[in-house]
Amino acid sequence: MDIVFQIILLVVGFFFLIKGADILVDGASSTAQNFHVSKMLIGLTIIAFGTSAPEFAVSISALVSGSTDMVLGNVIGSNILNILLLIGIAALIKPIRVKADTVKKELPICLLISTLLVVLFLDISISGASENLFTRSDGIAVLLFFMIFLYYLIAMARQQKNKKEKEEPPKYKLGKSLLLTVLGLVGIIIGSNMVVNGATGIATAFGMSERVISLTIVAFGTSLPELVTTIAASKKGEQDLLIGNIIGSNIFNICIVLGIPVALFGTITSTSFQMIDLIALVGSALILLLFARNNRKITRIEGAIMLLCFTAYYATVLIV
Repeated sequence: MDIVFQIILLVVGFFFLIKGADILVDGASSTAQNFHVSKMLIGLTIIAFGTSAPEFAVSISALVSGSTDMVLGNVIGSNILNILLLIGIAALIKPIRVKADTVKKELPICLLISTLLVVLFLDISISGASENLFTRSDGIAVLLFFMIFLYYLIAMARQQKNKKEKEEPPKYKLGKSLLLTVLGLVGIIIGSNMVVNGATGIATAFGMSERVISLTIVAFGTSLPELVTTIAASKKGEQDLLIGNIIGSNIFNICIVLGIPVALFGTITSTSFQMIDLIALVGSALILLLFARNNRKITRIEGAIMLLCFTAYYATVLIV
């Protein structure tokens, strides 16, 4: 009976996710037009923060309960999923055009912050420590990097405000645009929580380890907002929203979802994470940058390669 309830929770959660994403993309796109800023900026901020809310909630809950592997797996798994699975699927639906500024600025920042997390976590390899720790000072360090990212976003907004270019009229007035954006985010967050709770309950019943659950079920569940938003944005041709959402979400995940809880609650350790997990984290960000640099477009073939990399990594997670 409990399994039946968890399945129902999954189905209802998926409904909220899909409908919420559709509303969110329309609302965010119209909001960008009303404020005369780029959809990339909206994707990097409003949508990225909103779709990262489930990861943040899971991290706080897991850290309070002492499940440090769940905190790390949530962030690492979500970031890998966001790039290899989500961008891969979106590219298969429609090749993704990437702007020059995104290739030169936002994607390198994403790669830099991903590499920073790995370096901060390799205490055994770098300093010869007895265990790998992510300390309160490490959490503060990634938050400081996030401040630099915020400064960049503010500079981008000011630069775009001074540009006077021909723009298409907004689909909705500002009030309705903001309302749709909020409703879409609420629907996505409610749906993702239902899916995570249902999926985690089913996985636990089958005796899966915390590392596997966090890297697969929880990471996939908390990435569902990004997934449904990505698919909806791709179908609607909102590629700036799509790319901005993924880049922003990955940066939020490391700096906010991991940085804030650790800065507040203190050091965390990991007893089960392996080098392959960290390599996949940095490798996925590097693959995205390299593919985007190729004529500033991610093709269907490159999307298929991303999905193959995703499959290979998760096959390793489940086997090892």
